[in-house]
Amino acid sequence: MLRVTNLTKDFGSQRAVDDLTFEVGPGRVTGFLGPNGAGKSTTMRMMLGLDRPTSGTATINGVPYRELDHPLRQVGALLDAHWVHPNRSARSHLRWLAASNRIPRSRVDEVLEIVGLASVARKRAGGFSLGMSQRLGLAGALLGDPHTLLFDEPVNGLDPEGIVWIRGFMRQLAAEGRTVLVSSHLLTEMSLTADHLVVIGRGRLIADCSVEEFTGRARQSVRVRGPELEKLHTALEQAGLTPAPGAPDAAGRPVMRVPDTTTDRVGDIAAAAGVTLHELAAESASLEEVFMSMTAHAVDYHGGDGFRPVESGPGGQGGQGAAEGSRR
Repeated sequence: MLRVTNLTKDFGSQRAVDDLTFEVGPGRVTGFLGPNGAGKSTTMRMMLGLDRPTSGTATINGVPYRELDHPLRQVGALLDAHWVHPNRSARSHLRWLAASNRIPRSRVDEVLEIVGLASVARKRAGGFSLGMSQRLGLAGALLGDPHTLLFDEPVNGLDPEGIVWIRGFMRQLAAEGRTVLVSSHLLTEMSLTADHLVVIGRGRLIADCSVEEFTGRARQSVRVRGPELEKLHTALEQAGLTPAPGAPDAAGRPVMRVPDTTTDRVGDIAAAAGVTLHELAAESASLEEVFMSMTAHAVDYHGGDGFRPVESGPGGQGGQGAAEGSRR
């Protein structure tokens, strides 16, 4: 069990984590989400004793990480895939970790096999691709066969086969009764991997619930297509609903969306008005849509409406001007 209680972290005048409290239980994959700069990595570093909190506590099974005996046997973590001496081989790196926590040498080759790196065990880590480095970091996290696992962006650099593999592997670890916390910005991936979500913004807790509960907070709508949408539009408005044009379907046919209602109600209204329907379907917001809606207030930087190239002045100084402007 991971427990964060009133956790706060200040860097000078900047508050990165603000009175954060949540728990991560065993037997499920918990996704840790938030916009860039929300405080996810800082929180995970405090869980692992790498940063000291300004106030509050972070414990693993009731004990701070710094007080654990042989911590790699209890907690496995992948925060930075490049935290490996580049001149060490994958096997040497893992043997060094194993020796530091009195883990049998035989476990090294076991985890290399598990993550698919057995064939490159003698290769220098400095020559690894990002995806291979991620797999080596995962091997290090698994080395002590820990009950608690923390992964920060574990699928970065992995190919599609690797992403599918690690998704299944994390779910397998949770099914074994382990506590699994995964930080990721790939929301579609989290919707396929996580059972539970902890969402933060500007260091504060926004949501702590199941994936289904989180997406259920979005407005539901009904998608309608047919040859008499204008007639249906009038009937729906008379019934107190607010239909609006939707994006055309793949064949370019017009579509109507009706928010905050059900397919039963729209179908009944259409039948009473004598309107023919070719499509009537309920639509739920995706995890991305709900996430963007709930964290909009916690995003520090927003893109503009569009890209406008900087016009070069005499002598082609546009690039320099843009650079100077960006520093102001």
